[in-house]
Amino acid sequence: MPRGQHMRAAALLLLMAACARDPAELDWPTVTGDAAGTRWSEAAQLDTLTVTRLAPAWEWRVPRPGFEGPTGTLAMFGGRFQATPVMRDGRLFLTTPLAEAVALDAASGAELWRFDPQIARLGPSENGSRFVHRGVAVSGTARAERVFLAARGKLWALDADTGHPIPTFGDSGRVDLVAGLSRAADRRHVEHTSPPVLWGDVVIVGSAIGDALVYAGDPPGDVQAFDVRTGARRWSWNPVPRPDDPRRATWGGRSAEIAGHTNVWSFMTVDTARGWVFLPVSTPSNDWFGGARPGDNKWAESIVALDARSGAMMWARQLVHHGLWDYDPAAPPMLARATINGAARDLVVQAGKTGFLYVLDRATGEPIWPIEERPVPASDMPGEAASPTQPFPTHPKPFARQGFTRDDAADFLPGLRDSLLQRIAGYRAGPLFTPPSREGTIVRPGWLGGAGWG
Repeated sequence: MPRGQHMRAAALLLLMAACARDPAELDWPTVTGDAAGTRWSEAAQLDTLTVTRLAPAWEWRVPRPGFEGPTGTLAMFGGRFQATPVMRDGRLFLTTPLAEAVALDAASGAELWRFDPQIARLGPSENGSRFVHRGVAVSGTARAERVFLAARGKLWALDADTGHPIPTFGDSGRVDLVAGLSRAADRRHVEHTSPPVLWGDVVIVGSAIGDALVYAGDPPGDVQAFDVRTGARRWSWNPVPRPDDPRRATWGGRSAEIAGHTNVWSFMTVDTARGWVFLPVSTPSNDWFGGARPGDNKWAESIVALDARSGAMMWARQLVHHGLWDYDPAAPPMLARATINGAARDLVVQAGKTGFLYVLDRATGEPIWPIEERPVPASDMPGEAASPTQPFPTHPKPFARQGFTRDDAADFLPGLRDSLLQRIAGYRAGPLFTPPSREGTIVRPGWLGGAGWG
């Protein structure tokens, strides 16, 4: 959102926390509100009636003195301010579009410190996207101790009081996230936009590989875990099944060896009692054409539960087979507890770009309500073999409109419908999961969803 709007949002968070009780009791400990990704606050004084009485408490802006130095890079190339502040101990911890970690006094907005990982000198990402970063992870219980920042192939551990790199973590405060990948990768293409997650003494981080990068051997989607104190590697998990796993056969030809992406670029969540981390795994390259990766491509476009201690896979469920629509699960897998048919159940609830809500048993990954494999349109693209079926949850009903026909063209202004029909006359349309085509296919939901990362 625009900078001024974002700063007002930061002030709003402060006021929400201050309304009901002592702010220290109403921290916002992670970007998603809590480890379970619920984005829920117990603050009760702010509601639909009182929200109109909120007034700005303070404003903080990213300094942009011109076109010299890192902030000038942001001015020249543009950026998106998408960070949600973490609130701990009366302090806000957030990131700028240039992945600078910042600590602010929550009461006054005064900047306490700032750490610059120097990604600006690398220029904008290789796939041409703007600078964007969505926050940090903060460790510690009684008081914030360490701030973990993942940016452009590095994981930094910063002192929460000073913002200085902690010299005993990795190599002078940082760990190289590219050197430890399961195969050699061009470090210019390994990025990070979402924060790591923490469980116990483990910090876990994914990656963001630009969708526009399409070449054999582009960076793999490894999820990596490190000791929060020393930075020593604990484990690494690759979503492409190992050679001894029969599900590797879902990657035809040599695609298991050369397919890239399939990474976890969005927010992970943690079942703190079980010690499990839940991963929303993304689409392999190429997002829109799978001729070079025949088969279902497990565990792409899936929800995966790993043991945070070891990286062992506890279960996985694929939401889209052989993805051709960039329908990766972007929203955090939300952990919830509900009574269903008289029994208390631990759940994973995933809102999909597809417009479906996937509700799974947290311990097993089995659907709470049946998910049916239903036939979907075939592809006539040369070299493509779309999956003949896709998973369709039977409950709850879709939360977004799915598929497109000419009857869906808007008609709320005179002549608008005829104009739209003329513009889309040459395109293919159809139900959900109608594959890409040579003439072009109108898809709904689009590649942003449905439900996106926000």
